[in-house]
Amino acid sequence: MSNVDSPLYPIPEPLQCGRFTLSFERPLVMGILNVTPDSFSDGGRFVLRGEALRQAERMLVEGADLIDIGGESTRPGAPPVPLDEELERVIPLVEQLRDANIPLSIDTYKPEVMRHALTAGADLINDIWGFRMPGAIDAVRDSPCGLCAMHMLGEPQTMQVGEPIYDDVVADVRAFLEERVKTMMGAGVAKNRISVDPGFGFGKTVAHNYALLAHLPQTAPNVGTPLPILAGMSRKSMLGAVVNRPAPERIAASVAAAVCAAERGAAIIRVHDVAQTVDALKVWAATRDAARHA
Repeated sequence: MSNVDSPLYPIPEPLQCGRFTLSFERPLVMGILNVTPDSFSDGGRFVLRGEALRQAERMLVEGADLIDIGGESTRPGAPPVPLDEELERVIPLVEQLRDANIPLSIDTYKPEVMRHALTAGADLINDIWGFRMPGAIDAVRDSPCGLCAMHMLGEPQTMQVGEPIYDDVVADVRAFLEERVKTMMGAGVAKNRISVDPGFGFGKTVAHNYALLAHLPQTAPNVGTPLPILAGMSRKSMLGAVVNRPAPERIAASVAAAVCAAERGAAIIRVHDVAQTVDALKVWAATRDAARHA
């Protein structure tokens, strides 16, 4: 039998992520902790702080590698949340979870939330706006935190209004992410702190989303060594369009999407259903390793 000595896609260099250094010999699972009343899948379930902490503990037990805390829904049509309200939702959670020995990510585009979260102990800033808001890069430049820059066409309130149009969705997303990464590096952000996200569902049709998934490695910026790619498809409408199930019933579809992303080189996979995804990726990794060493 043939001997396969290397993975299908290059393994990214380790990511400096606050108190942690993340390595990607296997895809890492990022558990979603939405502390909002209006998220598309689990809105309202974890608004109360006690419930949010219990959910974080469950995800730890289930094998999450990171926890991503979000205080503002970014589903299509979602209204913005006032700064003080977002801070009240997320900062106490960071303070209470920072000793849990797991990287804590904050899903925000507001520079002031970034600053407060980093002071409270967050390790990664996950920004749907790709650090385009005035002051966003300044807020994170001098921290050792990790950064995830995402592609979004338009903004949450309008991104799915009408038909999103691209010349070539894969090339267009790659060009956007490359520009953002070069801008961040030019502003003094070390490359080993940066990851990217093609932004599934953020100003894309179903066909656009599956084109991005099918060609996930080609969405990565051409900046030398490959950057970690974060894939977030969990329970999204791109899956509902195929399986014809409401968001809470898309667990199997979400796990399948996670495996597809892993097969195409995703370094971090953002999910609601941690235990199921962890188990599926263990089977995938065992199969990959067996092929490598056969």
